[in-house]
Amino acid sequence: MRICMAGALGRMGRRILELSAATPDLAVGAAFDLPQHEGTEIQVGAESGKAQTVKLAKDAAAALANADVLIDFTSPEAALTNVAACAQAGKPVLVGTTGLNDEQKARLAEFARRIPIVFAPNTSVGVNLLFKLTQQVAKTLGLDFNVEITETHHNQKVDAPSGTAIRLAECAAEGLGLKYPDDAVFGREGLTGKRPARQIGVHAIRGGDVVGDHTVAFIGQGERLELTHKAHSRDTFARGALVAARFAAKAKPGLYDMQDVLGLK
Repeated sequence: MRICMAGALGRMGRRILELSAATPDLAVGAAFDLPQHEGTEIQVGAESGKAQTVKLAKDAAAALANADVLIDFTSPEAALTNVAACAQAGKPVLVGTTGLNDEQKARLAEFARRIPIVFAPNTSVGVNLLFKLTQQVAKTLGLDFNVEITETHHNQKVDAPSGTAIRLAECAAEGLGLKYPDDAVFGREGLTGKRPARQIGVHAIRGGDVVGDHTVAFIGQGERLELTHKAHSRDTFARGALVAARFAAKAKPGLYDMQDVLGLK
């Protein structure tokens, strides 16, 4: 299976390309980044002894002819443009980009009528198990336990809260019978008054080179339950992205997530 990497010069893009080159059933078909990087040559596969040179294409439309599936880790605006190119070319896509708003997610759903799209704000297998556990625990404990979500990332991350934290809040809301984001609060400051029972707290911490830590705390009277996931390396997400790309390549048109990919639904 030949992959096309959107955002090839980013941290995730480079790791996905490196692992793709090292994986026997995968090949790097094409890659691109911002238009001004067209023609730039990058080296991938050196870690596995399968070094190769990849010349960056101008955009998705130019790159997709040499690939079977697109993997996108870019920005919300760029991701929608790239998915549109996939829809035009009839190619499946994994969107790992975070920060999409409701309107942009709705556009993804429209494109998914024509092509398979896996939309995954976090491609880690462990994190996606955390999503399921969060919903189950919230449903079991109910509103007698206050839910507070904390996420920590490196100081170069541009969006907050993380897409993973947002999905965790959505899972907790589903379990509690609440609505996200109406029943969420993002940080607290000043005289906030007593904490409402029908509320989910979401808090973002930025610093250093933290790959990604997420904790969901269920805080009750006299006891507290915490579910935590800590990513040690971006390879965790890169490997999951390749699993999702394989799924997308074989799927029928539709909008999927990692729960579908991992059979957790």
